Amino acid sequence: MNRAEYNIHTVLSVSDVTPSTFVLRMTRQGLQFQSGQHINVGVANSGVTREYSVYSGEEEDYLEVLVKHVIDGLVTPHLHGLKPGDKVMIEPAIGYFQLPNPLPQKPLLLIATGTGIAPYHSFIKTYPNLNYTLLHGATTPDETIQPGHYNGNYQLCTSRSDKGHFTGRVTDWLRQNTLDNYSNIYLCGNRNMINEAIAILAEKNFPSKNIHFEAYF
Repeated sequence: MNRAEYNIHTVLSVSDVTPSTFVLRMTRQGLQFQSGQHINVGVANSGVTREYSVYSGEEEDYLEVLVKHVIDGLVTPHLHGLKPGDKVMIEPAIGYFQLPNPLPQKPLLLIATGTGIAPYHSFIKTYPNLNYTLLHGATTPDETIQPGHYNGNYQLCTSRSDKGHFTGRVTDWLRQNTLDNYSNIYLCGNRNMINEAIAILAEKNFPSKNIHFEAYF
């Protein structure tokens, strides 16, 4: 655990969304956060937590996190096995991966790999009229995470299948498409993807001050 301050919350549900990811819903109990921030979550009294971006919106009366199920992990197998009524420990929200204020008129380009889609889900739940395109990188369509939440603005980029909206990695999409229409670009997920994307954006002369990123691993 990174900080000594935490509160005990109650599990409301554990819902599988893909073969390797699940959504953990918990009581909120007044915990304050801004979309894009993360919280540390662990089984109550275990003394071990992990960081997860908040998946729910700012105005919802519960907390959700999107979790990749690591089979031999210290935390995720225990979180996956929780039942409604079980207790978890949650630390205060931190982080600076947030939307511009005020929101721009031009669309945002939101790019994620894997569970890096979580903060964008929170953005859109909080601001349902947000102007955006969301690129989600996965190997196959089996890794699609609740695309129905994104009002047709979701594009699945699949690296090992031709069944997505775009065949290739999100970085391939960046190379092949014009970016002039986007005000800001957000990158979240795999560090290698982020590093490659930043290099591509530099080649395209996209303003560095309008690039925001958060690496998960």
